[in-house]
Formats: sequence, structure tokens, C-alpha cells
Amino acid sequence: MPYDVHQEKTFSQERGKVYDAAKKSVEKLKGQMLKSKPEEFQFEVKFDKTLLGKVLGDRTQMTCVVQAEGDGSKVIMDIYPLDAVGRKLMFGARKGVLEEVLKLFLENLEGNL
Repeated sequence: MPYDVHQEKTFSQERGKVYDAAKKSVEKLKGQMLKSKPEEFQFEVKFDKTLLGKVLGDRTQMTCVVQAEGDGSKVIMDIYPLDAVGRKLMFGARKGVLEEVLKLFLENLEGNL
């Protein structure tokens, strides 16, 4: 079972607006920004086990890149679980955690647009 999840979603809004909405989504989910390259419209963030009061069971790390696509933009997300020390988890990850984090992130992103 792969522990890395890759997901892409397109939006009709321009790249800068989607990038700002994505960063607001991270703030609302109380993610810890690890790296940020605003000039390249990308960031890396770590989420704790609990998001919006919901206990998920695993920490996660996500890379998010916003690319221009025609008149709109595309958000590319790569996410994987972390162990207690912050290293990439290679076994023993809980099922459904990554998908739930992505779902909450995208719901908040869409709400910010």
C-alpha cells in the first residue's frame, strides 16, 4: 500500500488568488509552514494529528504547488504520513488519514475562494 498520495484539482480563479486561499486554508487547519516559495507559488506544511477538533491519528506533511492552467489554475498536492519524530512513515500508517487531510484542506481552500 503506497503511503504517498498525489492529487490535483483545477480552479477557474487565477493562480495568485488560489495560492492565497490555500495559505489561508493552512492557517485555519493550524498547519505548521515548513517552507514557502511565494515567487514559485508553492509551500510545504506539516499537520498535527488533530484537525478542526477531529483526531486523525497520524501527523502528515504536504507539498502544495499552484500552477497556471489557461485562464485558471491547478493545485498539485503530495502528502504523506509522519512518525512522532517527524520522519516519513514507511509502515503502520492509519488508513484514510491522508485522504481526510486532503478533503479538509480542499474544502477550506474552496471556501476561501
